[in-house]
Amino acid sequence: MKARLVAVGEKAPGWVAEGFAEYQKRLSHWLPLELVEVAPGLRGKGRDAARAMADEGARVQAALPRNAWVVALDGRGKAWSSEQLAQRLEHWRQQGRDLAFLIGGPEGHAPEVLAAADETWSLGPLTLPHMLVRLVLAEQVYRAASLLANHPYHRA
Repeated sequence: MKARLVAVGEKAPGWVAEGFAEYQKRLSHWLPLELVEVAPGLRGKGRDAARAMADEGARVQAALPRNAWVVALDGRGKAWSSEQLAQRLEHWRQQGRDLAFLIGGPEGHAPEVLAAADETWSLGPLTLPHMLVRLVLAEQVYRAASLLANHPYHRA
């Protein structure tokens, strides 16, 4: 099983890229995680935010692996503890399908993206910068994988 993180936005700050790369490396034993960045829609004065979100949504959907189990990060999704995420990861593994995690743009996901997702995941009620969400997602997926492997990383 492999995982792909499809994220709206390009050129993460160095500290985000370094942190993500570290957890990507750690995960490589249990769940290879690929990052696919998609260009954000054009925003600004005189631009339609809904059109930008629709454009992003089309690029996100085009980046999805075939037959992957799609998990969209969304504030209205289900919030899981680290232990619950480990249970979800085990469930996803048993399905025998690759995973795709989705991070939307400033207005969130296009309705078509949310409709195509198999489930939604919320990191909680806080509003986080989208680049930071990449790092939090990678760390939490690593934590879940380490729990399943009985690795001492998680010490709750």
